[in-house]
Amino acid sequence: MSEVPEGVNLPAFARKPPRPTVTLTLTRDGPDGVEVLLGRRAESMRAFPGYWAFPGGGVSRTDREGEAFVQNTTSGSTSSVVAVVREMSEELGVVPNGSSIIVVDAELRKTILEDKLAFINALKQETLVTNTSELRHISSRTTPPFGPMQFENTFYHLHIGNQEFNPSTDMQTEFTAFEWMRPSDMLSRWKMHEIRVAPPVVTLLMEVERTMRHFDGNIVRAAEDLQKRQPGRRSILFAHGVEVVPVKTATLPPADHTNAYLVGDPEGEFVLVDPACRMREGMEQLAEAVDRHRGNLIAILFTHSHGDHIGDMDLLREAFDVPVWGSEYTSKTVHCDRILVDGEILQLGNQEWTVLITPGHHPGHICLLSEAGLVAGDMVAGIGTILIPPGTGDMDLYIEQLQRLREMEPHLMFPSHGPVISLPEKTLAYYIKHRKERHQRVLDAVNSGLTTVPEISVQAYANTPDAHPGLAQDQTLAHLLSHERSGRVQQTGQGWVSGEN
Repeated sequence: MSEVPEGVNLPAFARKPPRPTVTLTLTRDGPDGVEVLLGRRAESMRAFPGYWAFPGGGVSRTDREGEAFVQNTTSGSTSSVVAVVREMSEELGVVPNGSSIIVVDAELRKTILEDKLAFINALKQETLVTNTSELRHISSRTTPPFGPMQFENTFYHLHIGNQEFNPSTDMQTEFTAFEWMRPSDMLSRWKMHEIRVAPPVVTLLMEVERTMRHFDGNIVRAAEDLQKRQPGRRSILFAHGVEVVPVKTATLPPADHTNAYLVGDPEGEFVLVDPACRMREGMEQLAEAVDRHRGNLIAILFTHSHGDHIGDMDLLREAFDVPVWGSEYTSKTVHCDRILVDGEILQLGNQEWTVLITPGHHPGHICLLSEAGLVAGDMVAGIGTILIPPGTGDMDLYIEQLQRLREMEPHLMFPSHGPVISLPEKTLAYYIKHRKERHQRVLDAVNSGLTTVPEISVQAYANTPDAHPGLAQDQTLAHLLSHERSGRVQQTGQGWVSGEN
């Protein structure tokens, strides 16, 4: 991704209002302390595939029709209470019954899965009875502005004491496994990069763990306290040692933010990657994130020198009195106190991050790799597409570097635009296949006798009819210039022709 190419006019970007969602933090008394139920999301899910998360889902229009049949003793909306009970019936096959749960009839559950209105009808006809008096609203959070759609999530909590309950994955496709975990065990496994856990789950369970310690391990008193305090969104932790701060930037829609990252030891040394703020509000958001960090900021690091990655240096110097690191090419745009080279190891507290110089999208582009994953810059995107600028990019190099990153098998990928990429192997394989195919289609168009960029782009993008014509021509030129450097095509007075002519 990068700035919109000169001369290309894209439609105005309009962010939609957040959609309401709900999740359930279900706890029980385990043999060694309080345990929380987490489910491993199927790898076919669009959001957080392969991640451990709470059961839950969206608040539907039909949920409003059940408001008269469900008791609401929480500070959340009644429709969200209806939604969380419905999601429990669908995903877990149970509904609340005070401080316990009761199993939903299998046939009724099957009907509810097929039609949400069946849940409302079951409430009306009292074939399904639920008691939500012990359900507690413990937090509300709006998802970060990674894309055009955001979600306003209400977190509910229910403690079932020592009741035995082990849900099955039968009859639903969202989760492939369920497991009861002590919050401390889950956080320990997450810090060791053994499991992937959705960012809001991580920070909420950190809050639950802290609050339980204050109440001598009593989860009910902890939940009552959280219900009163309603802790808001804290740090966005993509992984242990990787915190993201989305900064408003002028970048390629549908993205309108660039991810700045705090990378390194959460209690030791860390660097601030791509603080792209050009307004004081963005600078203050970054400064707040750095201030609440327990570690010590030692440098600002730029992945590359595109304008949606390098912020206003005067604002940055006002907020952070630290050196600037970057590649030799980036140093041509902004003064760098330290030039980073390929293969260099950055010791950030107790974490090691390897510098990878990955040209193609831009000369001197930097990625950072550790056990946590890959800070990927603009090699991949969590939303939208990656442009290869014709003037400074190189499509062949870009594909080569994608293949190099794939061979490194990163645990996760942290892009500059959009959410964390959960399945790096799948994403990189797609990028490589897609770019190779487009590269070949451009070459085939020239070899078929087409000579101008507009007509070559029409044939090269015939399988992508929704592509913006201006962007298609811009990227076709990038493909052509890369083919030209390799001798596969050449530019003549008659236009683009095969290099074999």
